[in-house]
Amino acid sequence: MKPLSAIDNIFLLMEQRQQPLHVGALCLFTPPPDAPPDFALQLAERLRQSAQAAAPFNRRLVSRAGFKFWDESGDFDLAQHFVHLALPKPGRVRELLAMVSRVHAAHLDRAYPLWRIYLIEGLDDGRIALYSKIHHALVDGVAGIRLLMKSMAPDAETSITMPAPWEVRTRRTRERRLPVPTPSLRGVNALRALAQQGLDGVTPVFQQFRQVRRDQRAGREDCIGSLQAPRSILNNNISGSRRFAAQSYETPRIKAIARRFDATVNDVVLAMCGGALRRYLGELNALPDAPLVAAVPVSTRRDDGDSGNEVAFALTHLGTHIACPEARLLAVKACMDYNKQVLRALNPSQLMAYEGLMFAPGVFNLLTGFSRTKTIVNVVISHVPGPRTETYWQGCKLDGVYPVSLLVNNIALNITLVSRHDFIDFGLIGCRKTLPSLQRLLDYLGESLDELEAGGAPVVPAVKAKARQASKAPA
Repeated sequence: MKPLSAIDNIFLLMEQRQQPLHVGALCLFTPPPDAPPDFALQLAERLRQSAQAAAPFNRRLVSRAGFKFWDESGDFDLAQHFVHLALPKPGRVRELLAMVSRVHAAHLDRAYPLWRIYLIEGLDDGRIALYSKIHHALVDGVAGIRLLMKSMAPDAETSITMPAPWEVRTRRTRERRLPVPTPSLRGVNALRALAQQGLDGVTPVFQQFRQVRRDQRAGREDCIGSLQAPRSILNNNISGSRRFAAQSYETPRIKAIARRFDATVNDVVLAMCGGALRRYLGELNALPDAPLVAAVPVSTRRDDGDSGNEVAFALTHLGTHIACPEARLLAVKACMDYNKQVLRALNPSQLMAYEGLMFAPGVFNLLTGFSRTKTIVNVVISHVPGPRTETYWQGCKLDGVYPVSLLVNNIALNITLVSRHDFIDFGLIGCRKTLPSLQRLLDYLGESLDELEAGGAPVVPAVKAKARQASKAPA
């Protein structure tokens, strides 16, 4: 048995009835052309032959003398973790997303290892789906996507020989964090690392902090603080119900816009989200006058390693106060450029300390409710790298990887994306009670992309025509 780390314990203690802390992903697959009508049933029976689970899938919570431990046991009940389901007719993507919304809202049973995988058939177009969820105390969202990818292969024949997803072993990341701004969870590590660096490590942190504060007092619109986000319906307390929405958009469309504006793909994605939220909240008569602020995880890795989770949170406004799509994109780009300049000036341990200083006012307000008009952030928008080539699982072609993230109180919407070779897959998870008709955001994301395309030089017609069809078809 292995004692839980402090961060594992915090993840478990933070969990509440309306706030389950597991992350998930929905994968869509096209079966092989010669697949029989009972292909999904045969696949389920083949996967049930697996009798072992690798770490972290074999870790079960146990308590001894008031302390919690991970107990790695090879004896596990596969029927508790692997479920084969069929969609109700007519089997549209709408029914699939409704099913994922319901099962994602349910807590994982702590008497068993904290994960579950659903194989879902019955889609009207013949595709099958795989929805998986795993507790954040075991792995973070990025590691969870990597785990799924390790059970897949670049060709159909090899993919049939790959192990079941729960047999894939992964290395435990050096540092894990919630996909929401929680800098206090890293404060001790930051102070310890800075103490080892001495004065040379501390000085750049305070110099950068003072410079940012000067820029904020000067009214720079591209410098966003942690007590600048206006309160909105996105910042109400959440219920236990969830609404999941998913959509794919072609990468060439977004890259073409990025080249026109000398921006990044992430800049364009953030501007799309800003345009969609502007219209969504506007129709609800709930759009604040001040721009919405997003927390955006940004990689701070200095090497090509694949372990660890070296990420800092950047704050950017989404230009929701700007009607012109092009001006909105340029404003978002300016914010992200400012953030990148700060990130490059500090090493990872200095960034942890700087992040703690920057988020301190927002965290204090979140705990005390000192300001009723401002909050720490309005929404979290994450971008996760996915497979760069065509990918197969058990002979089926991967058609989409849609992240299903988590929510915490006062942040009722999370938008997470996975970049594949030709598509960017959006996964939106929101509080069903707080955010009515969340699926409308998918239409508004597509319209925002159309507006950005129309605002500049035309995209190659063949790509544009194909892209418009893809953006209007669910998932």
